[in-house]
Amino acid sequence: MSEVKKTTRDPESTRDKILDAALNIFAAKGYYDTRMDEIVDESGSSKGSIYFHFPNKERLFLALVDQFANLLERRVIESIDQNEEGIGRVRAALEAIVATFGRYRRPAKLMLIQAAGLGAPFEQKRQEINDRFARLIGGYLRDAIRVGDIEPVDVEVVSYAWMGAIYAVIIRWVYTGEPEPQRIVDALLPVLLKSVGHEDRNEPAVADLR
Repeated sequence: MSEVKKTTRDPESTRDKILDAALNIFAAKGYYDTRMDEIVDESGSSKGSIYFHFPNKERLFLALVDQFANLLERRVIESIDQNEEGIGRVRAALEAIVATFGRYRRPAKLMLIQAAGLGAPFEQKRQEINDRFARLIGGYLRDAIRVGDIEPVDVEVVSYAWMGAIYAVIIRWVYTGEPEPQRIVDALLPVLLKSVGHEDRNEPAVADLR
């Protein structure tokens, strides 16, 4: 999942290799059946290197969740930068969230499914990320209200409702492969925007973001 390749002597490169290996093993075997020795072998690193970066399996798993959340946020910010302030940025943020989940199915599975059943530390991390993206969407909604693109709404409630809707369809996709991410974007995005009073029947179809 690492987007930038670095030299093997770079500590950050070693950390990225460990995270990539951990993603492979966790996705294949699940959290409880994964052993740190397997991640050592998969990453080609020493056991000392892994424990230098991640003192235990829990910290390693949580670091993977954080890595995906950071990637997701970067994709959202990159997408909204191309749009003027207002409903265009709300739309771009929603498109980017769904498209990024669609492109990175394995980390999406870790964040939305595996982390949900692993106890308090994992659920706390999952909730932190949900809060993070609800606030991000909420900020764009407030901007859209301020510039007059939509009427005032309860931004906090709407943001969490939108994240819940996105999670629901993405979780089904992670389990079954259906519906495909572009279908989710095409069907869900107009419903969410209409829920805040924005409907433009003349706007072009959503572009393929995969």
